[in-house]
Amino acid sequence: MAGAEGAAGRQSELEPVVSLVDVLEEDEELENEACAVLGGSDSEKCSYSQGSVKRQALYACSTCTPEGEEPAGICLACSYECHGSHKLFELYTKRNFRCDCGNSKFKNLECKLLPDKAKVNSGNKYNDNFFGLYCICKRPYPDPEDEIPDEMIQCVVCEDWFHGRHLGAIPPESGDFQEMVCQACMKRCSFLWAYAAQLATVFKNESLNAESKSGCKLQELKAKQFIKKDTATYWPLNWRSKLCTCQDCMKMYGDLDVLFLTDEYDTVLAYENKGKIAQATDRSDPLMDTLSSMNRVQQVELICEYNDLKTELKDYLKRFADEGTVVKREDIQQFFEEFQSKKRRRVDGMQYYCS
Repeated sequence: MAGAEGAAGRQSELEPVVSLVDVLEEDEELENEACAVLGGSDSEKCSYSQGSVKRQALYACSTCTPEGEEPAGICLACSYECHGSHKLFELYTKRNFRCDCGNSKFKNLECKLLPDKAKVNSGNKYNDNFFGLYCICKRPYPDPEDEIPDEMIQCVVCEDWFHGRHLGAIPPESGDFQEMVCQACMKRCSFLWAYAAQLATVFKNESLNAESKSGCKLQELKAKQFIKKDTATYWPLNWRSKLCTCQDCMKMYGDLDVLFLTDEYDTVLAYENKGKIAQATDRSDPLMDTLSSMNRVQQVELICEYNDLKTELKDYLKRFADEGTVVKREDIQQFFEEFQSKKRRRVDGMQYYCS
């Protein structure tokens, strides 16, 4: 027995332990990531009937449309229902896309959720992402051959993903910018360089007047000196609202197919917030659901027990925080054993109270 206890003790010492704060922070981070990608999309209904959705979570199926075939994108619901066992590439989110699942791009698959679809979606745009390749280096992500830790950043214009080291300009610290425009898109949309000196994060910010004497902010900015570089640019929150929306500029945006830059609701941040609001609305409170099914006496007793548990658990965990020690599995087991013991003594003594 002693040998078994010793072995168990050594095994316990070898088991990785984390603090409760670490667990909560990791859980919150994972939840936020899920909201960012999935929160604004429907997981049960195919999005095809909505037409070209402003922004949604998308996937590509390499099982059904491997490299060499035509690229295709599928919505969140179809990724679950029609491609659950297939190899999928997560495309994060893309704008103005209509679900392809089961159309002519898929040789041997019929959409289970909405089989009656047109053969093609002519308004969809595709790139190498649909075959699991990203950046100017056209590599997969994660890349088993790339040993350099590097953050991938999505261009707000072409929506491809890029390694930070391949953007020509070192990305600012995470959180110091909201959106990025890659080198190729800056070259195609060269008018953005006129705004960069006033708005882009990596340039020296100057004041940008909200009103223009000539009626066009862009023309006034072009009259000033500005530099064009072969680099990506990084932009702060709400930078799109500073773009000129005069008739000539709106025509230029249309010709360049970037009218979405004038739409604040096109941003990934807006999509994320939509998902978080939807999840907060749908999320039910288990305690309140249970209380609603009880009579008044049962409700009072349950609330009392809940308050006791919350207070005692808070005090118990505070000791670990004060001592700077981690909470192990056996600590939690011990707490609940002691709590149940106290509860039995209270019941036996008919002592009902709220703390």
